[in-house]
Amino acid sequence: MTIKVGDKIPSATLRYLSPEGPKELTTDELFCGKNVALFAVPGAFTPACSQRHLPGFVERASDLKAKGIDTIACVAVNDTFVMGAWGKAQNVGDKVMMLADGSGDFARAVGLELDMRGRGLGMRSQRYSMLVDNGVVKALNVEAQPGQVEASSADAMLKAL
Repeated sequence: MTIKVGDKIPSATLRYLSPEGPKELTTDELFCGKNVALFAVPGAFTPACSQRHLPGFVERASDLKAKGIDTIACVAVNDTFVMGAWGKAQNVGDKVMMLADGSGDFARAVGLELDMRGRGLGMRSQRYSMLVDNGVVKALNVEAQPGQVEASSADAMLKAL
């Protein structure tokens, strides 16, 4: 079942690449006591994700934080090293946390997985954004069409705040 507004984020473990190497981060650690703008992409280095989705959140990071967002996080069903390399290639710096959901556990837990096996990409995440306040979903914006970056964009998130 797909997560919805008012639901608590399920427990899962994500990973990120720190200067010391790969680190784990639970959803409780990520969301507890914070206002988080989380967005998910089908895959790092893919066209819509690299040209529009991630860059929008990087460009609008200060605007989002000015409206009360504590953390901006990008999650994809990719490994920690790919997410780290993608963040570096996109000059993310400390504006967006680049989180790996390598086995798709988080995507499954929130009911937003995307079957791309027919295209040779395996199981991925749908493209969406969500506003999470202290572990509770306050807004959820799932894109209706593949490659579309409108409902889940940084600009749409700003308008909702």
